[in-house]
Amino acid sequence: MAEDQFTELYQRHHGDVWRYVARRVVGSDVGDVVAEVFLVAWRRLADVPAGSALPWLYGVARLVLSNEARGRRRWRELTLRVAAEPDQSVVVDHADAVISQRDVAVAFAQVSGADQEILRLVAWERLTPAEAALVLGCSRATFAMRLMRARRRLRARLAVAVDGASRTPDAVDDEMRRVR
Repeated sequence: MAEDQFTELYQRHHGDVWRYVARRVVGSDVGDVVAEVFLVAWRRLADVPAGSALPWLYGVARLVLSNEARGRRRWRELTLRVAAEPDQSVVVDHADAVISQRDVAVAFAQVSGADQEILRLVAWERLTPAEAALVLGCSRATFAMRLMRARRRLRARLAVAVDGASRTPDAVDDEMRRVR
């Protein structure tokens, strides 16, 4: 039943959505954006208004395009930041930094998926606790508690290095600050 409903929605509006996106995006990204729009439509099929499916799909497309633009902007900013860093023509031994990053990655992989998402929202996406709470659909206080616990669990995992050498919590905190 839902599959038939989605198939009809797709067949009826794919061309319109394609043209909407193509007027706003240049190149091969059009297909990716349209695919994302219909993925959202599939996931939220119950939310598609019966008489107004096309405007709803346009709204989804607008949000997907906004996310794409934000991603491109972040990529450009990262490229500019990296390009602005001083020339590294002097050979520097980065072994300690690589080992620290590896240890953090291993420890991160060992915490739960929920803890990983909480830490990603704050560290990678740079959301405030209030914004991250909105993403997770919980109160700010609840998110703050979850964040504190996730950080504590990550520190505990990081306290024992991959090679089994124990570290003090202060050393772990210093290492986490360096890797950020």
